[in-house]
Amino acid sequence: MAAALRFREDRTFTIVQFNDTQDGPHTDRRTTALQEAVLDDVRPDLVVLNGDVIDGRPTTPREVARALHNVARPMEERSIPWVLTFGNHDEDSAAATGLRERDLLALARALPHNLNAADDPALTGTGNQMLHVRSADGTRDAFAIWLLDSGRYAPESIVGRDGAAQDFEGYPGWDWLRPDQIRWYLEGSAELERWNGALVPGVVFQHIPLWEHRFAWFGSVDSRTDADHERAVLRHRIEGERNEEESPGPVNSGMFAAMLERGDVKGLFVGHDHTNTYVADYYGVLLGYGPGTGFGAYGLEGQDEHRLRGARVLHLDEAVDGVLASTELRLASEYGIDLTPGVQPGEPAPLSAEIEEVLDPMERAGADALGGHGLAP
Repeated sequence: MAAALRFREDRTFTIVQFNDTQDGPHTDRRTTALQEAVLDDVRPDLVVLNGDVIDGRPTTPREVARALHNVARPMEERSIPWVLTFGNHDEDSAAATGLRERDLLALARALPHNLNAADDPALTGTGNQMLHVRSADGTRDAFAIWLLDSGRYAPESIVGRDGAAQDFEGYPGWDWLRPDQIRWYLEGSAELERWNGALVPGVVFQHIPLWEHRFAWFGSVDSRTDADHERAVLRHRIEGERNEEESPGPVNSGMFAAMLERGDVKGLFVGHDHTNTYVADYYGVLLGYGPGTGFGAYGLEGQDEHRLRGARVLHLDEAVDGVLASTELRLASEYGIDLTPGVQPGEPAPLSAEIEEVLDPMERAGADALGGHGLAP
């Protein structure tokens, strides 16, 4: 396990967000090249793989491990602490491999520089966690990093008051945060404040966006015109591109209202919509997208397919009010990476001994014996 997180002597801390690496055991070689270039350029203190780390291409447990190891290796080789959240695609191979998110979490946790905690089965989702970042002088928590599992897909239906099922036809098909996750954040935030004698600022990483991402872009709930957006750019200081509609779930979870009530979260960053890169100051909370990092996932149309492949960088500074000093993009084009449309599959590196040890019982059990429940304790 990597060392505890702490601000540097100059009271700064840098986070890199990679989103939607979303590939199989032969991860596009340019995804790896982009990760390596960003890490060598930024030299972050923490990396967040923010959901859809892999996709449905693996057909065996070993291929799952290879897909995960491909995107973890750039951090492991540089001894950079890293964590992951889960997206809607991370379990897409489960029918073939028998491995669920808890198994992916076990594989990730086997690596020396991973900071994911053991899963709390009492909470909805997998891998919900809060990371403490200690102050430069080590006397207090100076920042909190909240990792939330925003789920996968909406249920087919929910039972109405009359006992009849009501389906979600016509609504977005994605999942949403559940009340127990939001309650966990509220209680954990209040407890963190008690421990430190003051509110501790932080950021949230989750894969699927909030409805408030769309509200911020248009400065409106119902009206979505160019004029609405022009007003929103001024009001919410929007930067970046919106090339596809936001894809939240059919239910507004209330997470934004919870953050507004507590007043500690300075930004909530998502992925999921690969070709959106914008960030908006929505009533004191930065709502931002990390661009799609993986060259094996969908991008823009035609020759522009890979134009927005990249990462988001968050700069923290204890000397700045709210600590989150700034955020910016790093795009593949800045590093001279080949943006030719299509995929360029790479060869996976040998798995580490730590992953082999965790993988071995998964392989021995076999996908059929797993029964779809996974092996992670």
